[in-house]
Amino acid sequence: MRAIWKGAVAFGLVNVPVKLYAATGEHEVTLHQVHAKDGGRIRYKRTCSLDGETVEYAEIAKGYETDEGELVVLTDEDLARLPLATEREIEVLEFVPADQVDPMLLGKSYYLEPEKTAAKPYALLRGALEQADRMAVVKVALRQRESMAVLRVREKVIVLQTLLWPDEVRQAEFPILDGEVSVRPQELAMAASLVDSLAADFDPSQYSDRYEAALEELITEKVSAGHTQAVPVPAEEGAAGGGGAEVVDLLAALQRSVEKARTARGDAPEPAAEAPAKRTKSATAAKEPKTAGKAGRAKAADGAGAPKSSKARTAKPEEPETPAPRRRRKAS
Repeated sequence: MRAIWKGAVAFGLVNVPVKLYAATGEHEVTLHQVHAKDGGRIRYKRTCSLDGETVEYAEIAKGYETDEGELVVLTDEDLARLPLATEREIEVLEFVPADQVDPMLLGKSYYLEPEKTAAKPYALLRGALEQADRMAVVKVALRQRESMAVLRVREKVIVLQTLLWPDEVRQAEFPILDGEVSVRPQELAMAASLVDSLAADFDPSQYSDRYEAALEELITEKVSAGHTQAVPVPAEEGAAGGGGAEVVDLLAALQRSVEKARTARGDAPEPAAEAPAKRTKSATAAKEPKTAGKAGRAKAADGAGAPKSSKARTAKPEEPETPAPRRRRKAS
């Protein structure tokens, strides 16, 4: 894991230098949006709604729209002047019973790892939390935003879990729940019996994501059946340029596409040494007509230098206009 934050827990007069790590991470099969006809990736651009021009990221600012429809633009300098808890300190405010923290308020979880010199104060804070059976309410600044959080112990690690602010939890207002509902004792007893029959200790490892497993199996079946295609080269990579360099780049892109397609089908890839040799021949053949001029083409047409003529014919699909003069010279 990679630390996403470094600072210290301010525990009274004790400072505990720590590193912060994301404790959770959702996993899913990554799917891209592509053009169904040719497999091209769908790209999105940041454009201005007024002039339609593409906007660079450095030119983008934050804006707030008022209830009256007016826009307030906030610059980085404006945001820098706002009060914010120190970015390198987790300030312990109080210790509260764990059952008083509403699970609805709990947000993301992070592991706290002590620095090498802070093992003892870290153990001290952990032991105090365990002995008191309480959570530490703290204030911390993460990603330019001040958050409330709690510190709790999970096995041997202190976990920081962010909290939503109270006004971020929506109230459930369902009028139907205010009405009187009559439940017979027999029905309540039967429901309790059902609960007892399904009672168990919670073990999340016995559950799995069936949808993800089925999606991975579907993708594997398509790859095994050869229902794949080479990743198309974006237009901007194959356009503009001309000359021998364009031929080399195009051949290299095609070679990569072929190798990727063969790998997806499970075919044996071509030896790595062959690709550079082919590109060298193509590049040489593409440059020969430009350096030799008319005399060079006439010499090739008369049959002199058979090996060179063979190489030239190999590369001629890139220059369709060259074979025509050869046929006319032979006819004369």
